[in-house]
Amino acid sequence: MHVLQTEIEQRWRAMFAALAGGDDVSPALRLRTEGMMESAVLLAIATPGELLDAMERCYQTAYGRSISEDFGADWQAFFPFPQIPAMARRAPVYPSTKD
Repeated sequence: MHVLQTEIEQRWRAMFAALAGGDDVSPALRLRTEGMMESAVLLAIATPGELLDAMERCYQTAYGRSISEDFGADWQAFFPFPQIPAMARRAPVYPSTKD
């Protein structure tokens, strides 16, 4: 495996593990990783399909379910390649007034 692919996978694992654990991930880390994914395709190191399959495996390891289970079968319509579906859980919001 190419060093770029290895680095991308390490970043996915770190991102998904943090998010699955309830932590947040900086947008900068996600955006840089997306740029690396695009670079891997432009340099013919990997295809979009190969990268998406690898990202799916990393997601599955962290969450115990697939990306499709969390975002729907058409998740790539909302997150087209090279976007990473790395979203923190929504913060609980409680009303502060009776209104």
